[in-house]
Amino acid sequence: MTTVVTGGTGTLGRQVVERLRGAGEEVRVLSRRSQPYPVDLVKGTGPLDAALDGAEVVVHCASGRHGDELAARRLIEAARRAGVGHLVYVSIVGVDRVPLGYYRSKWAVERMVEASGSGWTILRATQFHDLVRTLLAGLAKPPVLLVPAGVAVQPIAAGEVADRLAELAAGAPAGRVADLGGPEVRGLDELAAAYLAASGRRRPVVAVPLLGKVGRALRAGGHLTPDRAIGRETFEEFLTRAFTPSTAVG
Repeated sequence: MTTVVTGGTGTLGRQVVERLRGAGEEVRVLSRRSQPYPVDLVKGTGPLDAALDGAEVVVHCASGRHGDELAARRLIEAARRAGVGHLVYVSIVGVDRVPLGYYRSKWAVERMVEASGSGWTILRATQFHDLVRTLLAGLAKPPVLLVPAGVAVQPIAAGEVADRLAELAAGAPAGRVADLGGPEVRGLDELAAAYLAASGRRRPVVAVPLLGKVGRALRAGGHLTPDRAIGRETFEEFLTRAFTPSTAVG
């Protein structure tokens, strides 16, 4: 079976590619600079039709802060021309509950996949450990680390999401499957303290109110799935890997 992975050089896509190839699948990697398929879905450049020619499955991992809907439209149209039978899309828990622009765009792409005319599977996952660490690293630059009060997250290892996506890609279209959440729901203040300890930084952690509809949705846990806390690696275990020189993840 030939599978195309968009965003196949990114944090998640790279690991999906590794798992599919490890299972003996033929995989074509799409990203802006990957060869032989340097495809930019937002700009509409590169050999997209050639990349999808003869493919049975597309796993859509490519995502950005802007242009997701345009990229998905181009991908879906090309997949339809190529006769791709199965679109697998990774989304985010709470895209229909948290009124962030990025979440709303992901939710719109979900609806586009559902209406694509191809068989489809959609998996929603909680935030990756890598994303939470990047967020906290940025917040730790000033002398005081400010976090939104009353907001928890449920981080998960990107590799565990990749495991599930590879499993879904190898199977039949399954529609909207059960959400995938990290093993623990933790306050951002707790995770900030864990990040500071692991990185050797010293900062006071101060919780500040996050106002508006987004703040209310996050405090209500709209982005969480505590009933699907089936991830295994904790944030502290991730940080141990991240800050161990021999196994650093970036």
